[in-house]
Amino acid sequence: MNIRSLTRGDGVVIGAAVVLFIASFLDFSSYDCPQGVDCSRFDSPNAWDALGILMSVYLAGVIAAALVIVGRAMPGRKVVGLDLGQFGVALTVFAVWTAFWTILDISNAGAGLILGLLATIVLAGAAIAGPLVPFLKAPLLSPPSPAQGVQGGQAPYGVQPGQGYGFPGGQQQQPYGAQPNQGYGYPGAQQGQPAQADPAQAQAQQAQAQQPSQGGAAPAGDFTPFWFAVPVARPLYGEDGSPNPIAELAPGTWYLAVEQRGQSLIAQTQDGRRGVLQDTTGIQRG
Repeated sequence: MNIRSLTRGDGVVIGAAVVLFIASFLDFSSYDCPQGVDCSRFDSPNAWDALGILMSVYLAGVIAAALVIVGRAMPGRKVVGLDLGQFGVALTVFAVWTAFWTILDISNAGAGLILGLLATIVLAGAAIAGPLVPFLKAPLLSPPSPAQGVQGGQAPYGVQPGQGYGFPGGQQQQPYGAQPNQGYGYPGAQQGQPAQADPAQAQAQQAQAQQPSQGGAAPAGDFTPFWFAVPVARPLYGEDGSPNPIAELAPGTWYLAVEQRGQSLIAQTQDGRRGVLQDTTGIQRG
């Protein structure tokens, strides 16, 4: 999973799950020690001493947080007909419900139960409001520049860091059909020196240059891969035409467009998965 695809809501879910797990080791209940009785030999129980409460509140909340995060990272996965994220949200609500009635049933609730109830409330709130509240939908980490995204690893499709594929900081691309230190389309011409133009060849090149504007999209052979970012989260569908998305493109992360199919783009995620981005409106090119 790409950590930069996590949102602030996902960060709150993870933090609440960690607090909930810690609370399971704290005192589940407290008691008043009578005068004259040595209470040092009595151990206060925690959630691990009550299997039912442990599984229905503490571990249920931790498992729910994991399902929510995995469900958003890999959309389309289902459990008993429900999406993983939806199943995780339902489990967080169940954990809150159980913790609430448990704390009402115990007269002397300990720190572990009180902290567990607060953690489950925060967990369920973040899981439900994460996809809805703009503040929680924002990226958890600031996005790296496209050049930083390929440092420290092999660049996709043979691109060297700081070169090619049109991302910022890359080398300036030669015009189509031109060789280094040569004029546009005229072999042997020195850069900056006019070449003797062949009228027939110049006319053919002019017609070729006008074809993309007359026919709509440029031919597939003339497509130059480029880096882009989406303004909002958008699904990435499989190239086989499956209706279920294989990934979700998150705002604030750079992705590589490797091919164009009509109005759609074939995009590659940072973990190497390829798919079809059907909605390309408002994308930011690198």
